[in-house]
Amino acid sequence: MSSSISERIATVKAQLPTSVRLIAVTKQVPTDAIRAAYAAGIRDFGENRIQEAIAKQAELQDLSDVTWHFIGHLQSNKAKKALENFSWLHSVDNLKLAGRLNELAQQLGVSPHVCLQVKILPDPNKSGWSVPQLLTDLSALNQYKNLQIQGLMAIPPLGLKDVEILDVFNRTRELAQEINEQKWSHIHIHQLSMGMSGDYQLAVQAGATMVRLGTILFGERPT
Repeated sequence: MSSSISERIATVKAQLPTSVRLIAVTKQVPTDAIRAAYAAGIRDFGENRIQEAIAKQAELQDLSDVTWHFIGHLQSNKAKKALENFSWLHSVDNLKLAGRLNELAQQLGVSPHVCLQVKILPDPNKSGWSVPQLLTDLSALNQYKNLQIQGLMAIPPLGLKDVEILDVFNRTRELAQEINEQKWSHIHIHQLSMGMSGDYQLAVQAGATMVRLGTILFGERPT
């Protein structure tokens, strides 16, 4: 198993510019496979579920230089655990959740890196800000001093053609530029978390700084 994981990682890394951070998505991936990825040089791991992640983190405490990224839908009642166990939160998807995280971060004495999840196109299957709503909420988000708001996260709707997916990623980059041009005191969008196993090359083409890859590194998950 480990040789195939290391070979897959090497293949993907060869396609990525050095400016792009490879986050290995380890949902339903056993800890021995995570260790194989670590041995192949991966230091960023993404999890979708809090409880599953905490159990793995406990088994992998000896890997002290790993950065854990939460990339799944984050419910308010799991916000505290997310802050306690992850350095990066990619899926902050509404103002109420951001406010809750800001309060809890102050109580816990942490300052998480945050990406704001945005829906460039309407998608009933995904959470996230619409572009107009995000632009409206920026002044409130700018007050959340305990969050390091550094990025946007985008997931295109299913069923799009490559040219449409690329357009979503390009528009996400343009939205980041528009936000930065407003010169907020506390919001600096220099990370674009976009691209998964099926579309990461399009994301990189559009300027992604982080790609979240699971299947292409670890194979299909058990159904």
